[in-house]
Amino acid sequence: MEAANIIPALKAIVKQAHEEILSVYQEGEGLEVDFKADDSPLTAADRAANAVICAGLEALPELYPILSEENRSIAFEERKNYPFYWLVDPLDGTKEFIRRNGEFTVNIALIHEGMPVLGIVGVPVSGEIFWAKKGEGAYRCDASGQEQRIEAAAFRMADPMLRVVASRSHLNEATAAYIAQLQEPQLVSRGSSLKLLALATGEAHLYPRLAPTMEWDTGAAQIILEEAGGKLCRYADDQPLVYNKADLTNPSFIAYARVIA
Repeated sequence: MEAANIIPALKAIVKQAHEEILSVYQEGEGLEVDFKADDSPLTAADRAANAVICAGLEALPELYPILSEENRSIAFEERKNYPFYWLVDPLDGTKEFIRRNGEFTVNIALIHEGMPVLGIVGVPVSGEIFWAKKGEGAYRCDASGQEQRIEAAAFRMADPMLRVVASRSHLNEATAAYIAQLQEPQLVSRGSSLKLLALATGEAHLYPRLAPTMEWDTGAAQIILEEAGGKLCRYADDQPLVYNKADLTNPSFIAYARVIA
C-alpha cells in the first residue's frame, strides 16, 4: 500500500479511536476499571477503541490479520505464517489514563516479516498524530491538520546532561543503574509510547527499558523513531527487536535518538 493512500485512512481510524477514548475519559471519577489475568488494567475506553480500530482496519482495501492487545489469543502456529499483519495497542498507557495525566496513546503498526514497516501513534488529549513508513521519513500532524517532518536529536554517549526518558509507571533498579552511569543525565518523565516519541521529536536522547514490555507497546513508535534517525535495540546484543515471536514479550532494550560515532 502506498503511504499517500493508507495514511489518511489510518489517521481517520485513529481519530475515531480518540473520540471513543475521550468520551470515557471525560467521565472522570466514575471510570470503571477491570483487570486482566496478568493484573493489567482494562477500561471501557480500551474496548471501545479496539472495536473501532479493528472495524476500520477490516474496511481497508487490503486486508491483513490483526493482532491487538485486546484480542491477543491468536495461536503462534497460525500467526507465524503471516507475511503482513496489523499490530495494535488501542490504548497504550491505561495506567496513565486512569491517573488522568493525559499521557496515553493509540498505536497501530504494520509488521512485515518480523519488523515494523509502518506505524501511526495518536495522542487523544492533544489531538496529535505521528506516523512513519519505512524509507519515507517520520511526521507529526497537529490537531489543526498541520504536518511537519520530525527528526531525532544528534548526540554522543559520552555527552554530559543527556536527556533520558523514564517511565512514569515503571523504573526498576536495573534501569536506574544504567542511567547512573551517564554523565549528569537529565530525566524526562513520559508515559506510554510518548517515551519513544520524545526521542523521535528531539526532546530526549535515550530511553533505557530494562524490563519487559509487549510487542504492541513498541511496534508503531519504533518505526517512527527509526525514520526520524534513531534506533531501538535489544539490551543484550544491540540487535533490533523482532516481532511476531512465540512469546509476545519484548526483551530489555535501549532506544536511542541519532547517535554520532
